[in-house]
Amino acid sequence: MRKTVKTLTFAALTALTSASCAPTAGNINAFNTDLEYCDIQVRRTLSELADSTGTIDYTMSPRNILDGESHWNLRKVDRTEWCGGFVPGILWYDYEVTGDSAILTQARRFTEPLLALAQTPVYDHDIGFLVIPSIMNGYRLTGDETYRQALLDCADSLATLYNPRVGTILSWPRHVGDYGGHNTIMDNMMNLELLFWAADNGGDDRLRQIAIHHADTTMAYHFHDGIAYHVAVYDTLDGHFLRGCTHQGLADSTMWARGQAWAIYGYTMCYRFTHDERYLSFAQEVADAYLKNLPADAVPFWDFNDPRIANSALSDLTPSDSVAPRDASASCVVASALLELAGYVGKEKAKEYLSVARQTLTTLHQPQWRGGEHCPAFLLHSTGNFPAGSEINASISYADYYYIEALIRARKTL
Repeated sequence: MRKTVKTLTFAALTALTSASCAPTAGNINAFNTDLEYCDIQVRRTLSELADSTGTIDYTMSPRNILDGESHWNLRKVDRTEWCGGFVPGILWYDYEVTGDSAILTQARRFTEPLLALAQTPVYDHDIGFLVIPSIMNGYRLTGDETYRQALLDCADSLATLYNPRVGTILSWPRHVGDYGGHNTIMDNMMNLELLFWAADNGGDDRLRQIAIHHADTTMAYHFHDGIAYHVAVYDTLDGHFLRGCTHQGLADSTMWARGQAWAIYGYTMCYRFTHDERYLSFAQEVADAYLKNLPADAVPFWDFNDPRIANSALSDLTPSDSVAPRDASASCVVASALLELAGYVGKEKAKEYLSVARQTLTTLHQPQWRGGEHCPAFLLHSTGNFPAGSEINASISYADYYYIEALIRARKTL
């Protein structure tokens, strides 16, 4: 049976999402309205993906809508496309909210191509990003044994990238030569969830130990003053730490917003599975480093040290030679993490974290941040890889995934 969230026309939704409905303390209707908006955009996406006969190619997944465009760019779903699990994850979350069997069917169909990863040699650490949003949410909501076994197999695959001499998982096997050693990127903290989950759901306890060793080694070498390096490089032979550097940030020692977001979310997740107070303390340390210089609207610039920030008004969302781009995706990851982290800390700290999460969702509720009638994505203004000139001021699938996750958590928490 379909739950209380209704499908609305876009015009009706626009009337609902006035400033008076922005998320505020005790205003659960605002989160319901935002989830209704997400449901509408999901259905628009499904409609646009269908050909003239109504057929969807489930081996092609929406990745981004670039600045100035209005339709999803698709990528082949395979082990090399790290974003291939986010749209199935969005569908699973939308099904969780709506209870609509038609959305369930689509979630299953978009998840199906990813099951092949369980029988495919691991490509890199991103296998976690591929199967956690998709297959793991699918198992959580259906209990399908096929999903559970696929997750266990994928966890075993991810574990093959672990180097015990280093104490971390190798992130990019194809780039060992480029970095001159064993590379581990901050993003990899997110993928430890697959190992922890597998150890709790029938997998070998060795998977848990690998995740713990990775988190501990990362905590020891991957940060300076609570700020994450994007990449940590270790000696391949004896495992000693060589250097911290960046791949997607402004410079090696700057705070790349999404990298810091991965750290906040990752260590919060580690505490969830281990109840190790070290992880709880460190999650707060990296969260506080992020919050220290966060803009008032709670959506960061792509890198906290971009010199153009001084000239960038928060109301100007179009990046240029003098205006730094924003990153809605990082804000969504952090908002979701803070909503969880607030449940683990003292009253005053929880109040601070919930306030930032609420401000984030209040900002992203505003029409200038939304795909709206312009495009079927939930959000605009994310930054993928600025140094490479890729996905700047774009809609990106993982921003939408963590946005709907944050909304679901907010409805339960705020």
